[in-house]
Amino acid sequence: MVTDTLPAPVNPIEAAEIRRKFWLQGLVGLLGFTALACICIGPVAVSPLQVLEIFAGAVGLSLGVEVEPYKEAIILGIRLPRTVLALASGAALGVAGAVLQGLFRNPLADPGLIGISSGAALAAVITIVLGAAFVPALMALLGAYALPLAAFLGSVAATLLVLRIGSIGGRVQVVIVLLAGIAINALAAAGIGYMTFLSNDQQLRELTFWTLGSFASATWPTVIPALLAMGLALFFLLRLTKELNALLLGEAEAYHLGVNVQKLKLTAVLASALAVGAGVALTGVIAFIGLVVPHLVRMLIGPDHRYLLPGSLLLGAALLTGTDLLARMVVIPAELPIGIVTSAVGAPFFIWLLMRKSGYGFGAA
Repeated sequence: MVTDTLPAPVNPIEAAEIRRKFWLQGLVGLLGFTALACICIGPVAVSPLQVLEIFAGAVGLSLGVEVEPYKEAIILGIRLPRTVLALASGAALGVAGAVLQGLFRNPLADPGLIGISSGAALAAVITIVLGAAFVPALMALLGAYALPLAAFLGSVAATLLVLRIGSIGGRVQVVIVLLAGIAINALAAAGIGYMTFLSNDQQLRELTFWTLGSFASATWPTVIPALLAMGLALFFLLRLTKELNALLLGEAEAYHLGVNVQKLKLTAVLASALAVGAGVALTGVIAFIGLVVPHLVRMLIGPDHRYLLPGSLLLGAALLTGTDLLARMVVIPAELPIGIVTSAVGAPFFIWLLMRKSGYGFGAA
């Protein structure tokens, strides 16, 4: 006797979990691929096996693969610190963007909106144009650390100013913080414009390249302190998943669920400033990563911050690393500023996303 058996119904919650884990695993694979490509590809090609041999040799092992000494020097001294900085900066921008969008419940929020990037840019530009003239001893003492330190302090100062303006009666008002960030960005743009007017030809070239973003200055002595700062900030940001999920329901509902909303706002903004400021201090201003990456991850995984934040970390790191590779290869032997590439890719995508959500264009649902 043959009996027909119906398949067991699919649990939608389990199906969603499987889909999220699938996309996260895919993002891990994408990250590994882009990181390896960024290390291997360049004017001097290095095979993946040679890269493994170089890494093994760095810890006293050998795989028996022949590697020329100059290739080892290129990988360990130039491409590896550059790739590590790109990975960390992309992760910081992606996570900070996702956190700020969840905190402000505004899909247009990103680290640049509250003055983090513009504060760093203004401080760096002032240091380039006026540092040697007004504080030559300090510039000589700090050496290569002068510009990153100034940029980092500028990002923190701009963030603290925005928080101070946006705090009324000891409570952080999200709308006022956003408006204060717009005002700080405008003031910083005016200051950068004035410094550009005062700069000479050499300063103008350095200033223009820095404000458009680049990983060309990445060296281990400057990258390691930035990694420590970004790692500390990401540690705090990635622990905010439950609070941000509760905040999706509204501030009053989150408060009744036991979330200290004011502490959450302060922690999220300051940790985002630390994460992005430490990266911007070395790379310059990089647009659209913190804005676009969380949108892409939400489309793939959904709004749950338990998956959104790790997904934004992985996609941000992979996307910025791949963008850096494109910037290095598109005009060999020269190099495009990374900000040009991210804006050229990010702006059309964001326009498409806005048209899709508003019901216009080919992407309309």
